[in-house]
Amino acid sequence: MSSQLPPTEAPDPEPATRVLRQFRIVFNSVKTHFRQVEREAGLGGAQLWALSVISQMPGIGVTELARSLDIHQSTASNLVRTLTQRGLISAARDGSDRRGVALRAQPAADALLARAPMPFAGVLPDALSSLDQATLQRLEADLARLITLLAADESAAQVPLAQI
Repeated sequence: MSSQLPPTEAPDPEPATRVLRQFRIVFNSVKTHFRQVEREAGLGGAQLWALSVISQMPGIGVTELARSLDIHQSTASNLVRTLTQRGLISAARDGSDRRGVALRAQPAADALLARAPMPFAGVLPDALSSLDQATLQRLEADLARLITLLAADESAAQVPLAQI
């Protein structure tokens, strides 16, 4: 007579392990979306987001684009350069002093945006915008503590996730 013991269940992982798994899920979701954008639209996620903003706001300047995307102005300038080189936007001097540049989407941009996966801003900004204020405040406070423990470079806050 053989005595078989019931299979032992794996112990519940520690809270830190469970949270790490949640971060992995979030990061993989973001990465999967950016891969899909690249595959279907042929643009990086930050480029697609910038293109969508320019399409929605004809005549927007680089400074306003940077503000809309919450990125550094030099990053916005690099995105504009790439989109201009690909023929998706035009950049024309605007205003009386001719220093400002007005950005406008070209016809090719409309076709590209029509086939690109949504949301243009990315899945994480889209999900965050759907959370209630109390949840966002808790997340902000908890992530601020985590950032402090990581001794992270806070200037990274203005680097688009698609470029990480």
